Amino acid sequence: MLFMISAQNRQRQSSGNKYLYMLKKIYLFATSKSKYAINVKSLDVRYLKPDIDFSKYDYLIVTSKQTVKSLEQYKREDFIDIPALCVSPKTADTYSEFGGKVLTIGDGYGDNLVKNIKEFSKDTKWLYLRAEVIASDFVQKCNDEGYNIEEKIIYVSECSKEILDVRVEDDSTLIFTSPSSIECFLKNNSINPKANVIVIGKTTAKFLPEGVKYILSEHTSIESCIESALNI
Repeated sequence: MLFMISAQNRQRQSSGNKYLYMLKKIYLFATSKSKYAINVKSLDVRYLKPDIDFSKYDYLIVTSKQTVKSLEQYKREDFIDIPALCVSPKTADTYSEFGGKVLTIGDGYGDNLVKNIKEFSKDTKWLYLRAEVIASDFVQKCNDEGYNIEEKIIYVSECSKEILDVRVEDDSTLIFTSPSSIECFLKNNSINPKANVIVIGKTTAKFLPEGVKYILSEHTSIESCIESALNI
């Protein structure tokens, strides 16, 4: 059984606390960085370029910044006017900055994209641009109900040498931003009971070893995770 502590209950008002990250040994396992943490790249990403006829689809489904990066390999005019369902506000910002059109925005959880998709007709043709390994089965659930979602694998994520080689002190604060960041860390490490563990969302939390206590960030963003870590 996993134990969750609400991040909201950990918030403390301290205007000068952000310099403490150096003393707190906050480790961020992610593909992004924060100046308030010891950054450990969790994954190496290898981009693929399968043939895609974008003209077949009404909407795209975008769930990561890696998806946006992979789209750089294609001719912009082939897809840039196709609106995208984005998994979170952060992903929507990334896609919008890239020049894409945002159709609607999810709450940060892949599993909950089902309710966004159900707002549209079953005749709608969707293209989900995804990683090789994913944690959510929302596509299967939707297709089982008669929706039309096709998938293309456009990148592969692998454990980085950095996360495989990292060693942390027992009382460190560990921030996990994806299921794969946990899986990669645990290949050569264990989570000490003295550690403070922060996860970016409920899906990621499911991949923690049984019995590990954790703090769920208030929002599904690295910034929210960092804020939780600084207020422990």
